[in-house]
Amino acid sequence: MRQRLADLRGPAVAPRPLDARALAALAANPGCGRRALLDGAGVDKTVLAAALGSPAAFGQSQFAIVRGNSFEAKVKGDGGAELLRLVYEHLGAGPAGAAGPPGPDALTPDLTAAGPQGRAARTALALREATAAGAWTLLDHPMLALEVAGSPAYLEPDAVVVHPDGRWTVVEIKSFPMIDGAADPAKVGAAARQAAVYVLALETTAAKVTGAEVGHRVLLVCPKDFSNLPTAAPVDVRRERSVTRRQLERLTRVEELAGALPEGLTFDPACSAEELTEAVSAVSASYAPECLAACELAFHCRDRARTADEVTALGRSVRGELGGLTTVEAALAAAAGHCAPAGTGAADTGPASGVAFDDPTAAALRYAARLRAEALEQAPARIRPKVVECPC
Repeated sequence: MRQRLADLRGPAVAPRPLDARALAALAANPGCGRRALLDGAGVDKTVLAAALGSPAAFGQSQFAIVRGNSFEAKVKGDGGAELLRLVYEHLGAGPAGAAGPPGPDALTPDLTAAGPQGRAARTALALREATAAGAWTLLDHPMLALEVAGSPAYLEPDAVVVHPDGRWTVVEIKSFPMIDGAADPAKVGAAARQAAVYVLALETTAAKVTGAEVGHRVLLVCPKDFSNLPTAAPVDVRRERSVTRRQLERLTRVEELAGALPEGLTFDPACSAEELTEAVSAVSASYAPECLAACELAFHCRDRARTADEVTALGRSVRGELGGLTTVEAALAAAAGHCAPAGTGAADTGPASGVAFDDPTAAALRYAARLRAEALEQAPARIRPKVVECPC
């Protein structure tokens, strides 16, 4: 399977590792086999989208990356004393307060190892030792492993803190501000979904360590107001964790997706745009407008969905309301009553073929069309806009 996935991305192309942000986006659209296969094979979707002629028009600016790295270094400075203080202030040392605030003797183990597998093993050992020691421990950029669609994904949270009572807390450090104790809800939601992936990966390791417990509240650290001083707030990620776990379990395994492809198919960016378009089209996709903010191939998939007249281009809610009507043309035909009456045996050769006349969706569309026609008849024949002449 490793060789098969290497052939899919190209013999000279290094695999692109999955991160928590990509996993959160993948879990938000588990029915998309295209993204599951490309992410599982380690294909760089940004390069692939550019080779297809539909480059991704989003990404994080270099200024934001530099600012975020600078803020993270400030938070973790002096052995992580400020970060541990924020953890103790907002999450405490335990129900009984068995230990006091973290002091200068807090542990900061070295997690250096060769390769992601070695770093993940070193992180698991450090977590086990810290739990047995019963002392405040800060793990800076640990490596966690999580199985996704049958293949391992290695994730690197900003930090993990081990409490003296054996709890493990995920820490997310973001550069967007927290003004008057509150941050942008959309950005907080994205951070919560990303942290939920880390919590799932951490639970895999905690299941093998006696006395370990992964906290369902993560600590979000952001700049305070308009300064560069850190502040924090706990975020409960139980709902995001449950949703992400359920969605990841629904993903089709990479082996099944790869096994259904024809031999010789590849996503090597060195191929022509025509060959890449044919290869991408061989894998089923589930496009939705929400993909525009989360997937590099969204613009390519949107063009294909519009060309095929698919109702998914209008949104998941519209797709769910239309039931068996999968194209806009079929929905319009059903609204106009171009369907075969049920039980007549009449064959319908129109665009709404396969939809019965008394189908609930078709009946609702016809009713809506009648209401629209009545409203148009009762409206004035023409509303003239007021014209204001320019004084010049």
